[in-house]
Amino acid sequence: MRYRTLGPSGLLVSELCLGTMTFGGSDGMWGQIGQLRQDEADTLVRTALEAGINFIDTANVYAGGESERILGQSIRNLGIARDDVVIATKVLGPMGEGPNARGASRAHILAQAKASLGRLQMDHIDLYQIHGFDPLTPITETLEALDTLVRQGHVRYIGLSNWAAWQIVKAVGIAEARKLAPILSLQAYYTLVGRDLEREIVPMLQAEGIGLMVWSPLAGGYLSGKYSAGSKANDGRRASFNFPPVDLERGDAAIAVMREIAASRGCSVAQVALAWLLHQPVVTSVIVGAKRIDQLQDNIRATEVMLSAEDLAALDAVTKLPAEYPGWMLERQSEYRAAFRPQKA
Repeated sequence: MRYRTLGPSGLLVSELCLGTMTFGGSDGMWGQIGQLRQDEADTLVRTALEAGINFIDTANVYAGGESERILGQSIRNLGIARDDVVIATKVLGPMGEGPNARGASRAHILAQAKASLGRLQMDHIDLYQIHGFDPLTPITETLEALDTLVRQGHVRYIGLSNWAAWQIVKAVGIAEARKLAPILSLQAYYTLVGRDLEREIVPMLQAEGIGLMVWSPLAGGYLSGKYSAGSKANDGRRASFNFPPVDLERGDAAIAVMREIAASRGCSVAQVALAWLLHQPVVTSVIVGAKRIDQLQDNIRATEVMLSAEDLAALDAVTKLPAEYPGWMLERQSEYRAAFRPQKA
């Protein structure tokens, strides 16, 4: 297991992050994603920690807070020192019936941070993330609320999730101008069959030095290979919960190449998908969730898969984004200055 600094900070996090969306579901969407109870969650957390994972992600909205509660109890059950784990959680989604029991307002953020700390049985959250963009709340209000939590010691670092590039850059500018707690990370969807980030968000993250945490790195199980053309899988999350969306024609072509690489490397198709992400310079940590210990162990072994330049080129050829304006125009016009670009040592 390798460790990387999270954005422009000295905080070291493991290249794999344990996702806990499968903890505590009972019915509805959360029940379809996962229904792990305390003892099952304890086993997964122990397995992750023993493999060197020190980064665990949850959210207040997962199973209505049950995921946070189970995770906090797991840390206690396993006797893990608080400083040995980096705990990330999120706020935005509805946590009650009222109109103010959701969103990124100061009122909701402060109330939910307190509630999350109670469920986690902790005195601070290492990384507190805004789970999505709130069109009603001014970005300044959101950032000032997060800064309050940092100054009070309840939160150590702040991040965003599922924001557009222009929204993130605007937030970065506001935080810098007002000397508020800086934005360290973005949690976003990024896979071989979902490379949309590369148009605007990846260049922005690299320019601003913001870390990237990847959610659903197997595209809801699709990149395990069991849902592609010719397969007969009728179980698993994607069989009943088709998310994230996948272009199946392009996806099946990618799976075919991934199967060839997996056979040559002696690994699983899922490990190829995870290894590809770990080879991307913009990626800080990849969030892996599981319902069973064998799934988690398979994911962890992806850290041992080294893809060759030929492997990466083959995967890129079958999954690269089609040219789109202004990208193709920016590339064309940048050629005028390319000869003067400093050469890397």
